[in-house]
Amino acid sequence: MGVASKSGEWAFKAFTAGLGVATIYLAATFSVNVYRGLSWHNAQSVVFGYREVMAHWYIRRSGLFSSRKELVEAARMPH
Repeated sequence: MGVASKSGEWAFKAFTAGLGVATIYLAATFSVNVYRGLSWHNAQSVVFGYREVMAHWYIRRSGLFSSRKELVEAARMPH
């Protein structure tokens, strides 16, 4: 084997090692970004939960509660 053949082999090995390192890096950063994105999404607050929305609809319809505070308290009661 000549010198050119050996240098070609080493270049190929270095190239494939670089691809392996890049793949591992991209997989790790992708996982971290997915985790951060899900954490951010879960931290976002919702103005009204499902129970509050349903209770609000019911109060509008029936007039059972005299204030929004009563409505929210009723919505948070376990059913």
